[in-house]
Amino acid sequence: MPTITHEIYIDAPVEVCFNLTRNVDVHTETTAKTKERAVAGVTSGLMEKGDSVTWEATHFGVKQKLTAKIIEMDRPHRFTDIMVKGAFHSFTHTHEFIEKGSGTIMRDRFDYRSPLGILGKIADRLFLEKYMNRFIAERALALKRIAEKN
Repeated sequence: MPTITHEIYIDAPVEVCFNLTRNVDVHTETTAKTKERAVAGVTSGLMEKGDSVTWEATHFGVKQKLTAKIIEMDRPHRFTDIMVKGAFHSFTHTHEFIEKGSGTIMRDRFDYRSPLGILGKIADRLFLEKYMNRFIAERALALKRIAEKN
């Protein structure tokens, strides 16, 4: 099971970073490259523990749907979402926010299992893990830009 960990320093208070990360509208803005949009569940505003959202997006030229649910929240330091339906066999995404001076270290930990057994493991090694690393890093950078404008 691959694990992707990404950290970025954001020159903004922890509460700002926490709220931007769980905001459906901001998520849509920061994933414009894959045309992500919320099509069911919470479709705008802030998500809370127990909320779910179904995202529609285009990855690898294929339109896909994925439903994620927030299963844990420790405001404003951490929340965790899991995939309940979608292309992965499973995933758990933990978002952590650590105060550092006047800013915040935002840490993403993304644990996932690809579908299709051995074929999924091959896909991980060939391209999927690299793709997911880039996707998470690009979204974090977009969140940083938004947070630092405020």
